[in-house]
Amino acid sequence: MEIKKNLSGEATKEQIAMWKAKHGTVFEVIIDDAVCYLHKPDRNVISAAATLGQNDPMRFNEVLIENCWISGDEKIKTDNDYFFALVEKAEELLRFKTAEIKKL
Repeated sequence: MEIKKNLSGEATKEQIAMWKAKHGTVFEVIIDDAVCYLHKPDRNVISAAATLGQNDPMRFNEVLIENCWISGDEKIKTDNDYFFALVEKAEELLRFKTAEIKKL
């Protein structure tokens, strides 16, 4: 029998269902003993992150995470070890559909 460990910042199934209804896609990111929930960014968030991140690449990640953050353990945003672990996964928020183009 697998024992489920309690994660700091963990949401209930009901909360997750509400977030999915509001945001569509919801991501759960588990880092050691903590968890956070993020939604997919829209054009405005990506634009703001890209603009603010032009001179400071880390700022891109900060803006992206802050604007996609739904809930979770705040230490993920404030503790560098947790934050950088989340940054490693942040690119998955930016995956979109694949398009094909062909010259006719």
